[in-house]
Amino acid sequence: MVVVFEAYAGLARRVLAGPPRLGRTRLVAVDGPSGAGKSAFAARLADAIAVETHPPGTHAAEIHAAGMFGGGRPPVVHTDDLLDGWDDQLTFWHRLEESVLAPVRAGRAGAYHRYSWVRHRFLPRPVPVPAAPVLIVEGVSAARAAAGPDLTLAVFVTAPPPLRLTRAVARDGPSILPELRHWHATERAHFTADRTASRADLVVDGAPTLPHDAGRYYLRLAVAVGDTNPGETGPCDTNAGETGPCDINPGETGPCDINPGETGPCDINPSDTDPGDTGRSTAAARWGRAGDADGGPG
Repeated sequence: MVVVFEAYAGLARRVLAGPPRLGRTRLVAVDGPSGAGKSAFAARLADAIAVETHPPGTHAAEIHAAGMFGGGRPPVVHTDDLLDGWDDQLTFWHRLEESVLAPVRAGRAGAYHRYSWVRHRFLPRPVPVPAAPVLIVEGVSAARAAAGPDLTLAVFVTAPPPLRLTRAVARDGPSILPELRHWHATERAHFTADRTASRADLVVDGAPTLPHDAGRYYLRLAVAVGDTNPGETGPCDTNAGETGPCDINPGETGPCDINPGETGPCDINPSDTDPGDTGRSTAAARWGRAGDADGGPG
């Protein structure tokens, strides 16, 4: 049985050495089903890129400041912030293209308005996106076929459906189940039709069961040919049970699940709120739970 752990630092160097295809920017898409661990992966890759672009000993504040002016930590755009509610699951792309991708492609800074899942509307304050050397877009359908010509790297993060559902319910409560099940069904159909996983440059296990330093390493999966939903089994998996030699304990949780229901480092903007909103940025906000701010389904 082959298990392939790879370093975020190595992947960061791969991205920086890759060709820029979104104008002068290297666009990285981190795709995969809801609850798979996309946000955590995107954050860790962004941190690794920041380290690779600065000499050892650079202060974190300097890296952050450099990121705001075209270097350092790359901007991370979460597609959940661009959705106009539940029914905009896959139809938001024109908003991303017009407000972010097109300006950056032309060498200009972009900006978008973040959707508030509490207020059910877009917030007035624009979120700037610099035309940096690297841009990471994270969320369901981020690596869709239409994005292909602009991508330097496409990543697909996966995890077993029971674990993904458990993570979401543990984080947001059982009231999310009707919407979440519909969301999962829609994303499965999209991934099958789009063949996202089979086109991805890298498929990542978002729920590895072997102990490792999750901040430095990720587990790369070898995906079987034709498996359009790696990590999934059942009627929606076109090759049920076939996830490749690196699938060590699919669906297994417990003491070996090193980050079950992770909300700490996975919460990319824990204090990034708008006037009138309080709490962290998680999906819980959509259902108006007290103390939560704007979030999204992914």
